Formats: sequence, structure tokens, C-alpha cells
Amino acid sequence: MYICSLNQLYKQKIMGKFEIKTRKNGEFQFNLKATNGQVILTSEGYKTKASCLNGVESVKKNSQDQKRFEIKEASNGKPYFNLMAANGQVIGSSQMYANQVNMKNGIASVMKNAPEAPIVDLTEE
Repeated sequence: MYICSLNQLYKQKIMGKFEIKTRKNGEFQFNLKATNGQVILTSEGYKTKASCLNGVESVKKNSQDQKRFEIKEASNGKPYFNLMAANGQVIGSSQMYANQVNMKNGIASVMKNAPEAPIVDLTEE
């Protein structure tokens, strides 16, 4: 697992990145961001940073299996997706999209960015 600073990330011009931050309630959360800075996947809250990092590793692994993406529809009719672990647990959720095409592009972006994305730990700043 490679954790880098923001300066290293800017110098490398890496495609996507995982950002770990602390929620107001003290839990840890990660966001997977695409090159343009848009959040493409958000985790649940984790009690420990180690658990959050395990969640990142699970995304890296499971994002390469199309069957792990569960397509959903919100009560307002907008599509979104969850990335599922092998045990059926939700690892991360997307934003709500305007349409199915944009949502499928979101899945493709997770599949493209997650495997090699470095981890930026914003809890230490």
C-alpha cells in the first residue's frame, strides 16, 4: 500500500486518487476521485484508519469485477451504483447520476482509476 503526500501526487500527475479524511463524528472515510477531482466513489464511515485502508484495498481488488457493481435507483428516480465485496457488503457508493449513460461512465471510471490510485491521507494535515 502506497500513501503519498499531495505534493508527490501533483508532481506525478497520477490519474485518480483515494483521499482519506476524518468525518465530524471522528470516523474515517475515503473518497475515490477521478483526474478531474470529481468524487466517483465514497465509503461508509470506519471506526479506525486501518479499517478504512482495508476498505481502499477492497475497492482496488473488487473494482475489476463488473459483477461487483450493483446498479440501484434512488427514490427520485436517479441511478447510482454500489461496489460490493465478495461477502455482499457495500464497500462504496457513487453519487446519483442524471441518467444511465452517465452512471455507466462512472462505473468505468472506478474500474479505470481504482487499481493504481495512490492514497492521500488528509487526516495528517
